[in-house]
Amino acid sequence: MIKERALPDSTIYTDEYNVYDSLSKQGYDHERVQHNLEVYVVGKAHTDTIEGFWSLLKRGISGVYHAVSEKYLQDYINEYAFRYNHRKDDKPMFWSVLEKI
Repeated sequence: MIKERALPDSTIYTDEYNVYDSLSKQGYDHERVQHNLEVYVVGKAHTDTIEGFWSLLKRGISGVYHAVSEKYLQDYINEYAFRYNHRKDDKPMFWSVLEKI
């Protein structure tokens, strides 16, 4: 899945989950943090941003939509990715949405 979505020269930041063990062998610059040792940041390596995003997405789905079908899951993820990426914009999000239409 990572090969389908990440450019070959990408740096991939992960936790210690063993499914990521082969990333370096596949040519990726791979840095990990050892959450099991209560280490959460090593230089630039951390997983806080993605964990924060998933937390917002999960709360949004359970709090606003209550449930989603697999058919529309990507649409919900796209909506929350747009909101997350524009959360610090100076102009109201409404205008940013209109510009994308």
